[in-house]
Amino acid sequence: MKATARAYTNIALIKYWGKRDESLFLPMNSSLSITLDKFYTTTTVEFCSCLPADVFIMNNQLADEAEVTKITHFLDRVRDLSGKGFNALVNSTNHVPTAAGFASSASGFAALAAAATKAIGLDLDSKTLSQIARLGSGSACRSIYGGYVEWQKGERADGTDSYAVPLNDGQDWDLCILSVLLTSEPKQVSSRDGMRRTVETSPFYSSWLEEAEKDLVMAKEAIQKRDFKMLGTVAEANALKMHATTLGANPPFMYWQSATLDVIQKVNDLRSAGVQAYFTIDAGPNVKVLCQPEDEQTVRELLLTLPTVQDVYICHSGPGVTYLANSRHSIGCNCNN
Repeated sequence: MKATARAYTNIALIKYWGKRDESLFLPMNSSLSITLDKFYTTTTVEFCSCLPADVFIMNNQLADEAEVTKITHFLDRVRDLSGKGFNALVNSTNHVPTAAGFASSASGFAALAAAATKAIGLDLDSKTLSQIARLGSGSACRSIYGGYVEWQKGERADGTDSYAVPLNDGQDWDLCILSVLLTSEPKQVSSRDGMRRTVETSPFYSSWLEEAEKDLVMAKEAIQKRDFKMLGTVAEANALKMHATTLGANPPFMYWQSATLDVIQKVNDLRSAGVQAYFTIDAGPNVKVLCQPEDEQTVRELLLTLPTVQDVYICHSGPGVTYLANSRHSIGCNCNN
């Protein structure tokens, strides 16, 4: 009862911001992302009758109690679905700067969902796998697929109509996404707390919901038409609207740092010079810059001239979840299941 899966991170071009149900990770608005090829998580799950409790190894180290509790809660959903009660050994390796805000939870829970369901004997379609991944991290539902992906918010209270659907695999319209690392320090307001505070107190939030739905329609049209300027413009505007809601929260908060503004200004300068580049920012200070592949080296080199930029990672459209052969060298239990 063992399986290994790999999943890649994604970056939201139309953001998900706010939950209508926190326990089921049901979003207030639909979102749209592109899966990236640079950062990924590989996870092996083995269910064993000899284990007295779940064991979670992250990057070759035993995880702390809080992380194990989170993984156990997620695995309980998989066990309930399968009707099997074995505990699991979870061995996960993150090829993502985990603390840098590069969406490691998306790749992490997508890989965990895929490996755990396969290991326990469930044969699931991608839609159902997306629903299960969502229960670990909302954005993980989008990492089940490669390329451009829409997470449909759904309306039902039980979340059965909230899942991701693929729009375009990204192979015939590749973009460059430059992941700009400014800081790896933990943010003062978590995404979960930030969403909750914004939903409950920001007078701008109702407008955000209206605008996000309009932005989604425009982004899907841009992808269909292969219109880079249209996609970049709406992605940038959508990110700015999301961050504006946090300024209206009570108490107000901001994820940006001065270095964030440095990158924004550099992107604006690039556009003024005739280079098509657009920024987007998740719930943190680090920035993603969209450009076309022929401009990626020029944009990267110019961003690296900023003293506040630590590194710039070149990313392109990446694949969805894949299953790997289990390594005979991987850590495992010795019992017969």
